[in-house]
Amino acid sequence: MELILDLGDFAVPEGLEPRYRAIMAATFRRLDVKVDYEVDCSFVDDETIHALNKQYRGIDRPTDVLSWAFNEGGDPVSSLEMGEGEHPLLGEIIIDFDQALRQAKEIGNTPMRELSFLFTHGLLHILGYDHMEEEERKVMFALQDEILKEVEANG
Repeated sequence: MELILDLGDFAVPEGLEPRYRAIMAATFRRLDVKVDYEVDCSFVDDETIHALNKQYRGIDRPTDVLSWAFNEGGDPVSSLEMGEGEHPLLGEIIIDFDQALRQAKEIGNTPMRELSFLFTHGLLHILGYDHMEEEERKVMFALQDEILKEVEANG
């Protein structure tokens, strides 16, 4: 399991990278993911995520998190030739850092909790979870809560 984290120039909470690694480990364990994947995560500003949301989703406004699964609908992992120390890319998560801080303040979360929530949300999306239908939403959000509770309970 590998996390590539691009924090940009944002003042992130201390301990965020180990928290994200713990979220990945808890999620992979809970979902019985056996492949040693890489996940890329980047923090961007409102303007950047707005442009990405418009370009890739046709939605002309910023959003808090975007994610792309590397291989939706297939499993080429077994056919990929990886060099030593390389991990197949599961997907990419883009988090609007400014929006995350605003949301944290609005709902009474700490920045660490909100950034952890958004990372978990994006990670579940690239693992195939969605929330377009009510039943999907219940499953995905319950899983998010369980993962975050486990990680927060373990420090």
